[in-house]
Amino acid sequence: MIEIKAPGTLPKRLFLAGSIEMGNAENWQERVASALSDVPNLVILNPRRDDWDNSWVQSIADARFREQVEWEIVAQEMADKILMYFAPDTKAPITLLELGLFARSGKLIVCCPDGFWRKGNVEVVCRHYGVQLLGALEAGIAHLRRLLLP
Repeated sequence: MIEIKAPGTLPKRLFLAGSIEMGNAENWQERVASALSDVPNLVILNPRRDDWDNSWVQSIADARFREQVEWEIVAQEMADKILMYFAPDTKAPITLLELGLFARSGKLIVCCPDGFWRKGNVEVVCRHYGVQLLGALEAGIAHLRRLLLP
């Protein structure tokens, strides 16, 4: 349990949305967590799980799969900021779905390097909804540090 008494500083919650590709994509989430490890009162909500099993059926009927997807939705709704990364060598269909779900939220910081197969779509959505769009993941991390550090 964590108890925060007034007027204690409330934690900031950052969700790491982006390319996972059923565990085949680079573990970029680890890089972000390491780069932001010195940010005080930061809670990172990371959907990449150590025990992911590719045999899980992509169906609401599979309780393990459903639990994962529901956790991701609730965590993004709870987050103060969502860092979204589209790795160039992935398709990231779920991340594209999440871009649509949260484009109007005011929470998104999107990193979409050249080479991502639907970069044009990402650019248009970000421009239309006023979402911060950066190229490299490192630029997203630097932008977050400016936002999160006093």
